[in-house]
Amino acid sequence: MNAAPRYAIYWTPPPAHPLWRAGCEWLGRDAADGSQHATPRAATATPRRYGFHATLKPPLRLRSGQAPDALLDAAHRLARETPAFAMPPLSVQTLADFVALRPAVPLDADHPLRRLADACVRALDPWRAPPAGDELLRRDAQRGLSPGQGELLQRWGYPHVFEHWRFHMTLSDSLPSDAPDDALRQQLLVEATRFFAAALELPLTCDALCVFVEATAGAPFMLAHRFMLEG
Repeated sequence: MNAAPRYAIYWTPPPAHPLWRAGCEWLGRDAADGSQHATPRAATATPRRYGFHATLKPPLRLRSGQAPDALLDAAHRLARETPAFAMPPLSVQTLADFVALRPAVPLDADHPLRRLADACVRALDPWRAPPAGDELLRRDAQRGLSPGQGELLQRWGYPHVFEHWRFHMTLSDSLPSDAPDDALRQQLLVEATRFFAAALELPLTCDALCVFVEATAGAPFMLAHRFMLEG
């Protein structure tokens, strides 16, 4: 197993926003300070490890010879060039077989959130180490991909980028459409809708690029840097 750290560029709500606090409480862990809740919610183990976030640049290992500071400088530079903007309204939905926060209305291709995700994928890719062949085969995302998604996986290391990118903040593990998983997914959908209602009513901005770090394989991702959007 590759023990090199992984770095990811995520969006998170501003730290003082009730949605950040709600998301950390729902998942049972605060990725900013590492604090844990005493009784984690059922079926949230995977998103708990990754922390409350939406992916802009999927987790990557550094290309041989590259230093972390170079990646951080590039992320900071991109943040300085990007203006902050209002986030679209979010709602609790299902995506595939898990529960997530997603835009209440689909995003247009020219939405600033979509443009930011595209920019992160392109601008930070020179620092990404290409995954080994066996790593590609292990990725669940590779199963059932369209030809276009397969090409994206080979070129960018991840199939859900650009036109296949789907903004989401994962709230549950994968729960297939078979009892009892389907019943649990429906239960979590109802609970999450109620739990996040108050926070989702408040205005929300995209004001920073957040760098999360997985120090060793399987370790929880931690929010290491928050680069404010200054454009």
